[in-house]
Amino acid sequence: MVTIEKIEIPAGVEVSMSGDMVVVKGPKGELQRSMYYPNISIVIEDGHVVISTGSGRKTVYAMVGTFASHIHNMCIGVTVGYEFSMKVVYSHFPIQLKLHPGILEIGNFLGEKMARNAKIHNGVTVMIGSDEVTVTGIDKEKVGNTAANIEKATKIRKRDPRVFQDGIYRVQKA
Repeated sequence: MVTIEKIEIPAGVEVSMSGDMVVVKGPKGELQRSMYYPNISIVIEDGHVVISTGSGRKTVYAMVGTFASHIHNMCIGVTVGYEFSMKVVYSHFPIQLKLHPGILEIGNFLGEKMARNAKIHNGVTVMIGSDEVTVTGIDKEKVGNTAANIEKATKIRKRDPRVFQDGIYRVQKA
């Protein structure tokens, strides 16, 4: 059984292969990712990236789809980019946000004396508004992980989460 996935390369995007490294260049930047799995071949031919396998195993078939999704997301990232909008919610204590290189410091969360920290991945930009946080970048995985780190840093412990609904929550992703 032969499985083939074709991804069309958008205009203004350049995809190249060197070994098992896929490099995608576009107007917003460059992304690269190692894509190796046994019995899977990736070929670039006439405006398409072709991912194929001759194996009938379910795990190999699933990885073909995974590689196709990764390459598609990389093409979108270098042309449009990714943006997550997050809302700062508090009812008891006003949350104070400070940006440091690689870290978002969340102070006065639930009246705690110690500030909580959320890691910001390389290549991701975080902007702070009055009651909103915007996370942008070209790598979908890094943008999503940064948003998850911010949300996880405001996890409520030792209190009833039905009463204390304070935190920073993702409200929109684009």
